[in-house]
Amino acid sequence: MPPADALVTDIGARLLYRDALMLVIDKPAGLPVHPGPKGGETLTDHLDALRFGLPRRPEAVHRLDRDTSGCLVLGRHAKALARLNKLFAASGTVVKTYWALVEGEPEVGAGEIALPLARRSDDPRSWWMKVDPAGDNALTRFAVLGCGGGLTWLALSPVTGRTHQLRVHCAAMGFPILGDPIYGTAPRSGGPGLQLHARALTLPLYPKKPPIRIEAPAPRHMQVGLAGCGHRGTGSA
Repeated sequence: MPPADALVTDIGARLLYRDALMLVIDKPAGLPVHPGPKGGETLTDHLDALRFGLPRRPEAVHRLDRDTSGCLVLGRHAKALARLNKLFAASGTVVKTYWALVEGEPEVGAGEIALPLARRSDDPRSWWMKVDPAGDNALTRFAVLGCGGGLTWLALSPVTGRTHQLRVHCAAMGFPILGDPIYGTAPRSGGPGLQLHARALTLPLYPKKPPIRIEAPAPRHMQVGLAGCGHRGTGSA
């Protein structure tokens, strides 16, 4: 997994967007957002550097897995957090686009994956998921952006927000995300790192203004694979 040193040394360099209510940062892969049972460094340890004059540090509004890079929204104060949480809770209001490099190729150039998901275990400490007819509804839209070298570059849009949704859906359809040691073929250590990146967010935060769109550039650990699939520069999904 790529190191998270770039954020640790200067979180300000990863700031993508700033206004009175929210910040959006480009979270590096390998750094968890919140403290876990095993301890260790987290994004929370560095948020004081993003106060920009406010008395309290910003807080994350939504989840982003430790091994996923890209756009992460932070609320700057309590009222902002409440407003943003309401926005994210309203289905379809916030549009998220992820880039993924997957092994193999979908049978069609674009489509939807509608497979319900549930936890693999009753253990509350376990977050591993599985496709289960009795699980929660989960819907992912996908589009092929390029192919090369046995890999496919996908744009993924989760309509629902289930844990590990994109990873389980891709694996269940026969094109697992490259570098996934849980649902894919990657080893538990020494692999290429999860090739999943939160590329863009579109938020209708201000009623009288156009929606805000923020993009995070392709992370270093995905650039070679993306280039092999036809990606040039930072481009838009």
